[in-house]
Amino acid sequence: MEPRFNMFENEIAGKFVKRLIAASRPVEESTLPKATQELVKIRASQINGCGMCLDMHTKDAAAAGETAVRLAMVAAWREAVVFTEAERAALALAEEGTRLADAHEGISDETWSQIRKHYDEEQIGALVCLVATINAWNRLNVIARTPAGEYQPGMFG
Repeated sequence: MEPRFNMFENEIAGKFVKRLIAASRPVEESTLPKATQELVKIRASQINGCGMCLDMHTKDAAAAGETAVRLAMVAAWREAVVFTEAERAALALAEEGTRLADAHEGISDETWSQIRKHYDEEQIGALVCLVATINAWNRLNVIARTPAGEYQPGMFG
């Protein structure tokens, strides 16, 4: 697949992407577990069909020690027994925050209750911002038709 355009070579998109990278740093530096961050990115990217983000985040997660079983089960997390209650709450938030148009209420009270049960204020802020930014990245990459498959862990870090 050929990309429609290279975001890093386009003046406006390049400036936007640099700011989006900077906007992601507080989440990366937060106390939200790195494994949870990657699971959320993977789930939103699956829903949005973003091959580039799936390529990046599954490889980054594996390089950080995530198991093949857990990575394979993200799409079916409701039926999988390999995720903690906290991770399940984060995955539910990722789904509901990605599929906003599918429900009139956006994030359900049940999901929000589980988020409040398992995460502190800093982590909740990180989760909300993470869902927003991964959805932005997914949309940028899908619209630009950024090809997937050649990412190497740490390549952009």
